Formats: sequence, C-alpha cells, structure tokens
Amino acid sequence: MAKILITGSTDGLGQLAARQLVREGHEVVLHARSEARGQQALQQVTGASAVLIADLSDIAETKVLAEKANALGTFDVVIHNAGVYRANTQQLLHVNILAPYLLTALMHRPKRLIYLSSGMHLSGRPEWTNSPSYSDTKLHILMLAKALARKWPEVHANVVDPGWVPTKMGGAGAPDDLEQGYQTQVWLATSNEPSALVSGQYFHHQKTARYNRAADDVVLQDALLAQCAKLTGVYF
Repeated sequence: MAKILITGSTDGLGQLAARQLVREGHEVVLHARSEARGQQALQQVTGASAVLIADLSDIAETKVLAEKANALGTFDVVIHNAGVYRANTQQLLHVNILAPYLLTALMHRPKRLIYLSSGMHLSGRPEWTNSPSYSDTKLHILMLAKALARKWPEVHANVVDPGWVPTKMGGAGAPDDLEQGYQTQVWLATSNEPSALVSGQYFHHQKTARYNRAADDVVLQDALLAQCAKLTGVYF
C-alpha cells in the first residue's frame, strides 16, 4: 500500500485518480483550495484518509500546505494534478509552476513524483517569463521534472499528458478518453513494471510520447529553478 497525496483532487482527473487509488487499497490524501470544497471531496472520494486545504495561487498558503503534508509523514507518491487554464498570468504562474516547485522543494522527498502537463506545451516558450501562457507553464513543469530526474536520481519524477479530456477544464466536447486520462497517473504511482520505474519521461496513455526538446536543455532547466527560487525564497 502506498501513501499518496494528490493536489487538486476535488474534481476532474485528480478526483478520478483518487477514487481509483482508494479502490486499490492505497492511503490517499486529498487537497482542496477551500474548506467547503474539501468537505465535498471527502464525501465524493469515500475512503480517502484526509484532505488538506490551501489556495495554490497564494505562495504563503502553499508553504503551509507543505508543512501540513510533512506533519502526516513522508508520502510515497505525490501527484501534482492541480492546475488552471482560463486564468490570469499571475494565477498561471503561481498554480501551474510555483506551487509544484514549492511543494517539491519543501515536502519530505517521496519515491515518485508525477506532474501533469499538456500537449499544448509543444508551443510553449522554454525561457522564463513572469507573464507565462498556459502553454509556457506546461513546458516549464516538464522542465522541472527533467531537472529533478537529473538532480534526484533516487526519485522517479515523470510527466503526464492526460489528453484533451471532458472535465470541467477540458469542456464537455473534449474528444479524448476520460478514463485513459487518469489511468497513466495511477499506473506511474503504483506500478512496478520496468516501463513505469523511469524518470524524466513524458507519458501519454502509459507510453512515452513526443515532447518539446527544449525541455532537455540543462541551462534552461537551471534558469527555471533559479527564477522559482528567487520568487519564492525557497531553494532545492
């Protein structure tokens, strides 16, 4: 049994992954941005062990979330599922980049880290900007995972493109398969297959997929980490 934290698990892919992992017998801790949404999540994911509350658009709240998570012990897996799409540039920066950076840096180091990206990262700009687009943030999260794979060889840090799936974010008309959208996270979190026990990889439907090769640039990776550290005051 694994101990797993899933950010942004009140609905969509995060909630579906949480339900599956609970059904498989794992200890799952949820995350919500408000108490009301947290209580709803506990009702909807029967068997979840707890819910942690924090607004990831707020750096101070994200730091407190890391403290709350550490108070529960060391997690085996952290799935960085939370993200925003239709949002202003500050929210995109804070929720999609700085929050996963902070939680990764401040939480006790797990065995597996899973980050959600998007096929839209292919058009993202790898260079740092304080006014990122959604595509930029999804490329930067891939760069973060690749930097971690390089710096933390004992951790499996990977990225998932769930596809354009019919969630609240993706919209009812999204064409991709919803179940396949969350099964890759579940598989990377729990499988002991050799193909899952890798690091620094970009997955779509449990297979490695084409990605923006700028993410492999070590100089750009380190520049990203330096900018995140500058904005948050937290260093790896």
